[in-house]
Amino acid sequence: MLQDCKKYGLLIFTFLLLVAVAFLFYQDFQNSHRGLTFAMLDVGQGDALFIESPTGAQILVDLGPPRKILSQLRRVMSPFDRTIDGIIITNPDQDHIGGFSDVMKIYKVESIFEPGTLTDSKTFQNLKTEVENQNIPSTLAKKGMRIHLGGGAVIDILFPDRDVFDWATNDGSVMARLTYGTTSIMLSGDATTATEKMVLGNSSAQLKSSILKVGHHGSRTSTSEEFVKAVSPQYALISSGKDNKYGHPHADTLQTLERFGVKILRTDILGTIILSCDKMGTCETN
Repeated sequence: MLQDCKKYGLLIFTFLLLVAVAFLFYQDFQNSHRGLTFAMLDVGQGDALFIESPTGAQILVDLGPPRKILSQLRRVMSPFDRTIDGIIITNPDQDHIGGFSDVMKIYKVESIFEPGTLTDSKTFQNLKTEVENQNIPSTLAKKGMRIHLGGGAVIDILFPDRDVFDWATNDGSVMARLTYGTTSIMLSGDATTATEKMVLGNSSAQLKSSILKVGHHGSRTSTSEEFVKAVSPQYALISSGKDNKYGHPHADTLQTLERFGVKILRTDILGTIILSCDKMGTCETN
């Protein structure tokens, strides 16, 4: 009798396990047939964005500080997926690249784009060593470069438009625009108002975007009125840590966005923000 109970128990356990695996594969299949997924990951005081195109290509824009990103990636990536197609590093400060070694322990990274700014930090030196050891193709992001993600989703690099190796890291931050149909997202990195001014004055690219990823965690050194007016977003996304010591996002920045009627979404209040967008410009939060 005891042996029969064990046998039936094992059969039931096996059946439930198969159902669970089938459900995970079904969820993976469903996720791979959506439109554009864009997520601002809650990594505390830092930046980490996740983008998945309709064809399943996956890009990270920055990686946040150490020991933060992996738990958030599990929310947006299949547990069976161990490849990231590309990483765009907007600047080499620790709050943007600290999670690189964590990602490399789990995922194979196919390519890296970086601005060319330099620091002498150990975190940055370790990143460069790891990229070289793993033979990951590394490209300097330059204005005019277009990254095709598949399914009509593209990222256009707006800045740097010149060599920035000796610039301050925030001044040399990568700025880019993600588009999918009529959905558009301005990716500002940690760009300062001085950098925004250069993009406004020198870029022939269309800047108007439905969503603005606010620069430098909402610091008042970014997000000028002129820039917000040119981008004219409906939504602004801010990545900052709860009760952070920098006072981000700054009241001046919030007031600027409010003056233009922009709806503000913040990770320090909402946690990870996940948007599913279609070609008609409709984005739904998950």
